Amino acid sequence: MQLKTSKRRSETVTETLHLAEALLPEGFARDVKLTVDNGVITSVASGAASVAGTRAFSGIALPGMPNLHSHAFQRGMAGLSERRGAPEDSFWTWREVMYRFLDRLDPEDVQAIAAQAYVEMLEGGFTALAEFHYLHHDRDGRPYANIAAMGQAIAAAAQETGLGLTLLPVLYRFGNFGQAPSVHGQRRFVNDRDAYQRLLEGSATAIRDLPDARLGVAPHSLRAVALDDLGWVSSLRPDDPVHIHIAEQVPEVEASLKIMGKRPVELLMETIPLDRRWCLIHATHLSDAERDGIARSGAVAGLCPITESSLGDGIFDGIRYRDAGGAYGVGSDSNIQIDAGAELRQLEYSQRLRDCRRALFAEENASTGLALWQSACAGGATACGRSVGRIAAGHRADFVTLDSDHPAIVGKAGAEALDSAIFATNALPLRDVVVGGRRVVAEGRHIARDSVRTRFAAVMRRLLAAA
Repeated sequence: MQLKTSKRRSETVTETLHLAEALLPEGFARDVKLTVDNGVITSVASGAASVAGTRAFSGIALPGMPNLHSHAFQRGMAGLSERRGAPEDSFWTWREVMYRFLDRLDPEDVQAIAAQAYVEMLEGGFTALAEFHYLHHDRDGRPYANIAAMGQAIAAAAQETGLGLTLLPVLYRFGNFGQAPSVHGQRRFVNDRDAYQRLLEGSATAIRDLPDARLGVAPHSLRAVALDDLGWVSSLRPDDPVHIHIAEQVPEVEASLKIMGKRPVELLMETIPLDRRWCLIHATHLSDAERDGIARSGAVAGLCPITESSLGDGIFDGIRYRDAGGAYGVGSDSNIQIDAGAELRQLEYSQRLRDCRRALFAEENASTGLALWQSACAGGATACGRSVGRIAAGHRADFVTLDSDHPAIVGKAGAEALDSAIFATNALPLRDVVVGGRRVVAEGRHIARDSVRTRFAAVMRRLLAAA
C-alpha cells in the first residue's frame, strides 16, 4: 500500500488537529490545538475546545521518537544468531552470521524486510529514522547498474510505510585498523572515494520525492576508513549529519591501542573536531576524558541498549555522561526488538544494575520516563538532522498517542502515565501514530501492516529455504 508522499509545492494544505492531552516543550497540557501546514506545525494552543472540522485524537500525545540508528535488513536475521559459537560467542561471531545472511539479499528483498521493520518502528513509537546503510553491492561485490539500488529500496520502504527518513550511505573501505584489506564477507560494503561520491549522488535521487527526507554521510568506523577519510567524507555534505560506529567492543579498543596507539574516541577527537553534526554510535567503552569530550563537543551519543545487551557490548556510562551535559538518543540497530519504550527502559535498567540504585536518569522528585523521553527525542532529532521530536511550531507534526484505557495507564495522566507506559508494559501501548500530519497507525495497527507482512513472509520463507 503506497502512501501519498508529497503535494505540489505551490499547493498549501492546512489542517487543524485537537489533542486531548499532549506533552509540549513546557510540559503536559490539555485540549491542545495544532495548526498544520504541509506536515509542519505552525501554531500550538492549549485549552482550546475541539470544533467541527477538527481531527481529534484521544489519549496522551507524545512527540514521536526519532530512531537514530538502524540496519533495516537485519530485521530478517533476528533470532538466527542465538546458537553459541565455538569456543565462545561474541560480537565477532555474530558478525559472521550477519555476513552469511546478507549474502542472499537483493534490493527487492531489502525493501520487503525494511518495510516490515519500518511498520514495527511506527507501531513502536518511532516516527523518524536515521538508516545507517552499508549494504550496497550485488552478491559478487560489484556495484549494481544503479549504484544506489539498495538505498532506493530503503527509500521505497520509507515511502510505503510513511516513516520519516534520514538516509546515511556508509563509506566502508578497509577490513580493520591500519587499512587492512577487507574480507570476503565485507565485499558488498566496500567503495573507494570515487564510487562513494556516485553513491551519494544516487542516494540523493532516491530520496528526493520523500517528504522532509535528509541525506547524511557515515564513515562506518575507524576500522573501515582511513583517518584522512573523516574530513573528506564530512566535507561532502557540510550541513548534514555524520554518523560513525565507535568504541562498541573491548577488542575494538584494544586493537585501536595496539595498531593506532590511541583509544578510538581519543583518536577521532584528535583527528577531526566534533560538533552537533556528529553522532557517535555505541561509544560504549570510554575513558573519562573521552566521555566528557563528547559531552562538551555537542555530538550525540547514539545508544542502542537492546542490541548492545544482545551483543554483550557493555554498559554506556550514561549517568556521568548526562551529568557532563551530554546529548543522547536511542536506536533499534539490529532490530531484534523494535519499541522506543523498551530501548529507554533497557537504558535506565542497565544503569541501575551497574550502580545498584534506581531512577537514575531522573532529577530529584521528577519522572524518569519523562526525562528519558524528552532527552532521547532531542538527541535523536539532532542526530537525524530534522525538525522533529517536539510538538511545537516549526516542527514536523509527528506524534504518538498512548491508549488511556490500557490497564497500565488507565486513570493516570501526564508523567505518571508516561512512566507506566515505559516501565509497566511489554511494549508501548499506542493508539495512533501521526507522521507529518498523516495518521499511519490507527488503534495500534499500521495501515499497511497486512500487505507488508504478507510480502515479508514470502521473502523470508524463500530466503530461509535456500539457506
